[in-house]
Amino acid sequence: MSCHQLTLRRWRPGDEAALWQLKYRTIHSINRRDYSAAQCAAWAPEDLDPVLWQQRVAGMNPYVAELNGELAGFADLQADGYIDHFFCAAHCQGRGVGRALMQQLMAAAQARGLSRLYSHVSLTARPFFEHCGFVVRAQQEVSIRAVTLTNFVMEYQCGPGVAVHAAE
Repeated sequence: MSCHQLTLRRWRPGDEAALWQLKYRTIHSINRRDYSAAQCAAWAPEDLDPVLWQQRVAGMNPYVAELNGELAGFADLQADGYIDHFFCAAHCQGRGVGRALMQQLMAAAQARGLSRLYSHVSLTARPFFEHCGFVVRAQQEVSIRAVTLTNFVMEYQCGPGVAVHAAE
């Protein structure tokens, strides 16, 4: 990875449209392996309200990964340890972006004294989260815009004495 410059930063106002495009493209390309076109369209609709998305991004305050100065992924960590969004651009997968974002979230959790991280993880992302030490607590069917999708409630214990690590 020596020829690649990976940097992490907090989102900045003005990033919202690019973050939405990354999420949209990832769902409609990568997650499309595990979900139908209708499920992907419900999860990431073409007609998303940009004002609502802007408010959501500001509320989640994500970390943004850039690879060689280009948006490569983003992830957030809420006050209670919930990871609401975790996306890597399709062309950046397998290049350390997800690992760097997860290490950032785990370090932030440790700094905040959180005892656990948890997320509602897609079929597609489940192996990555498992590799990072998360375990499945439940499989669930969720309804988004009247379309049902399967995902997993996954959890990572990060209390005192638990080593903080991410996929090596």
